[in-house]
Amino acid sequence: MGIYDYQEAFGAWDRTSRAMGRAIKEWFAMYYQNEATADSDPCQRIAYTVVTKLVKTVFGEYKASSKSPAVQAVLDELDRQKRAAVQLALVGGECYMKPCPEHGGFSFTLIPRNNVLIFGRDGNGMPTDIGTVEKSVQGNGYFTLLERRTVDEEGYLTIENRLFRSASDGVLGTQTALSAHPAYAQLLPKYRYPLPVGSVGLICVKTPMINCIDGSADGVAVFAPAMGLIRNIDRNEAQMNGEFSRGESRIIASADLLNSNSGGRELTEHLFVGLDDDPERVGLTVFSPRLREQSFLARKQEYLRNVESVIGLKRGMLSDANTEQRTATEIASSAADYNLTVIDFQCMWEKAVEQAVELCCVLARMFKMQVPENTRFSIDWGNGILYDEDKTWEEYKQMVSAGLLKPEIALGWRFNMDADTEAEQEAIRKKYMP
Repeated sequence: MGIYDYQEAFGAWDRTSRAMGRAIKEWFAMYYQNEATADSDPCQRIAYTVVTKLVKTVFGEYKASSKSPAVQAVLDELDRQKRAAVQLALVGGECYMKPCPEHGGFSFTLIPRNNVLIFGRDGNGMPTDIGTVEKSVQGNGYFTLLERRTVDEEGYLTIENRLFRSASDGVLGTQTALSAHPAYAQLLPKYRYPLPVGSVGLICVKTPMINCIDGSADGVAVFAPAMGLIRNIDRNEAQMNGEFSRGESRIIASADLLNSNSGGRELTEHLFVGLDDDPERVGLTVFSPRLREQSFLARKQEYLRNVESVIGLKRGMLSDANTEQRTATEIASSAADYNLTVIDFQCMWEKAVEQAVELCCVLARMFKMQVPENTRFSIDWGNGILYDEDKTWEEYKQMVSAGLLKPEIALGWRFNMDADTEAEQEAIRKKYMP
C-alpha cells in the first residue's frame, strides 16, 4: 500500500504550524509562477525580481579567504553554492546545507524549506529533530530518500535513512532497501556519530526578519510582508491586459443573450455586459470608452513603491523613480534603508559560513581528514553606502599621521593581515614597511 504523507513515513509530527505550511507553499508557488489566469498575470515576476536583485547586490564584491588550505577549500565550495543557497533562503525563509565528505574535502547539498519537516527545536529555536526529503528518478522508478536527524542533550547526532520507491511522482510508494538506488547503497539505515556534533549536522541559512506569519522560530521569505501587494500587482496587470485586449470597443447586450442554456456558445462577460433595465430592448450596442492606461499604470506604480517600502528596497528598484518628486533627504533615506537590508543578508551569510567551517572541522576529525589548526577566515564585502573602504583607509592614514594608530595595524586592516600580536606586526613591517 502506498504512503502519501511524509509525517506518516517518518512516524513523527511536523511542528510547523498550518499557517506556516500554507505560507511556505504560497511563497514557492509565487516565486515559480509564470502562467497567467483570467484574474491574475504574474508577468512582472515581482518575487523573482526582488530575490535576484538582492542576491546580486549581496555578493557583488564578495570575497572569502583563509590562511588554512582546509578552511579555504570549504570557503571555495561555499562560494560555488552561495547564490543558490541565499536565493532558496529568501524564497522559503530558510535553506539547509548538508556537508558531504568527498575527495578529502566537503561538498554541500542544498535542501529548500519545502523539503524539510521540523519535529523539534531547542529553546533558541534551533532544530533538534529534523526530517529532509530528497527525490530522484532511476530507471522506471521514482525514489524518495527520507533522512531524519536527531541530536540528544549531549550533542550526539543520530541519522536514520529510509528509501521509498513508487511508479509515479505523486506518491511515496513502498519502502525499499537503500541498495535499490546506487546513490544510496553506501548509506546505513541508522547511524550514531561517535563524537558529539552539537547540532543536526546541517548549516541553516535563515532570513533575519521576525516571523510575520505566526511568530514562530521559522524563517520567512523576504517578500512575505508584501504578498498582498504582489497579488494586487498581478491582478492589476490582468485587468490592464484585459482592457487592452478588448480595445476601445465594448459591446452591451441585453441580459437574455448572456444566458445560453441550450448548449450553444455563450457570450463572454468580459466583452459583453448584460443590462436588465430595459426588457423591451433586444440587440447589441457598441460602447467605446477611453482606455484607462494612466489609471492602471499609476495604480501599479503605487503598488510597486509600497512593495519597496515594505521590504526595504531602494526607491526605483521596482518602480519608476521618476514618477514622483522626492527631496534629497528622502532619496538618501531610501538608499540607506536598502543598504541596511543588504547588510542584514550579508550577516546572514556570514553566520552560515561560520557554521559551515565549524561543522566541517568537527566532521573532518571524525572522518580522519585534515583538521586545520587555525580556522580563522575573513570575508570582504567591498564598498557600500554606509561603509566606504577608501574613506576608512583615508581616516586610518590620518590617525597614523596624528600618532593615534600604529601603522602596522592600519596596514594589517588594509591588506587583510592579522596584527594582534607582536609577531604578526613584525611580519607586516617586513612585508610593507621596508
